[in-house]
Amino acid sequence: MNVTNLVLGIVILGLLIWRQLVARPVREGYRVPLILAVIGVIELISFLKGKHVNGTLVAGLAGSLVLAAIFGAARAAVTRVWIQDGRAWRRGGWLAAVLWVLALAAHLGYDQLVYKHGALGEVTILLYLAISLLVQGMILQARAQRLPEAQDRFMQEPVGPR
Repeated sequence: MNVTNLVLGIVILGLLIWRQLVARPVREGYRVPLILAVIGVIELISFLKGKHVNGTLVAGLAGSLVLAAIFGAARAAVTRVWIQDGRAWRRGGWLAAVLWVLALAAHLGYDQLVYKHGALGEVTILLYLAISLLVQGMILQARAQRLPEAQDRFMQEPVGPR
């Protein structure tokens, strides 16, 4: 089960990096982070069944999710946001892609330091990615709304094929 979670997390990370490097409209939706979070919570609950949940485990998990938020904010800071055809767009560069890889490495490394084993880090990869993506998306939306040309236009549907 842990190897499957790790492979799934890496595949999703690859998809997220690819999406980071492609110009895309800034959207209000939270569908992808929500799906990842739901699956991640289900995996976490399944993993924790029959295990003793203590303060160290909870604090370690909270610390990991704080790391996810920090990396999400860092990626948002290095992502370009602009208005094109009355719509807010965003695209990250190579630094944003590197930050995704560093985020996953930090998550797994943090788990090794806190728990001396990799099981919890592997199980919580999807939850970690969901939090990181959610924070990044929220910051990018706020940045897009502050653009002078945006004024309530960045939530419109894009013109043309997707």
